[in-house]
Amino acid sequence: MNRVDRLFGIVTLLQSRKYVSAERISEKFEISVRTVYRDIKAIGEAGIPVSFEPNKGYFIIPGYFTPPVSFTLEEANALLLSQSLIGGFGDRSVQATFDNALTKIKAVLKQIDKEKVAILDESIKLQLPSRLTFEFEYLAQIQHAITERNQVKITYRSLKDESLERTIEPIGLVFYAFSWHLIGYCLLRKDYRDFKVERIEKLYRTSCPFEVPEHMPLSAYKLPVDY
Repeated sequence: MNRVDRLFGIVTLLQSRKYVSAERISEKFEISVRTVYRDIKAIGEAGIPVSFEPNKGYFIIPGYFTPPVSFTLEEANALLLSQSLIGGFGDRSVQATFDNALTKIKAVLKQIDKEKVAILDESIKLQLPSRLTFEFEYLAQIQHAITERNQVKITYRSLKDESLERTIEPIGLVFYAFSWHLIGYCLLRKDYRDFKVERIEKLYRTSCPFEVPEHMPLSAYKLPVDY
């Protein structure tokens, strides 16, 4: 979890309880108590009124609240349709993440809209060929590595049926020829390469930052003409 997500998580935790101790925050977010103090300070500097009561813990001063997120029925229906597309074109990691997000969205709908969304949910079906059944679960990890600019290590099955070990600096994901492809800079070959995601046997996200200061934009990578 990056720091911004953690700070939002701490605010949500503080809003869910009357008092929250530094130790409780430390345990939930797997950080040191010293880091908790720094995070609480950052939250206060962002304008959220956090206070502390000895022997009880931190709390948000009564009267402060974050505006609830609201969705129209049309927006919820559009996301429901997107769920079918994610189910067809995403892998298991992305499908699980989207399902969790949509569950949260449904939770804030009005009761009458929940009933309408449930009806629509039963009325949408996406029929896809078996070639678009992606059993891997790497897309979410690759997305995270791209945004954090971290290297990934992969075990890759080549067209010659060889098992290759590579360390990659991912610059993007492209869907073409009915498959997801990871485009990245190969540290061994010192060049950009195209890796078909379904040929990745293992993928490990590392905390190692990119060695190349500035990579080419994904749009500059030349994809095969015939696909």
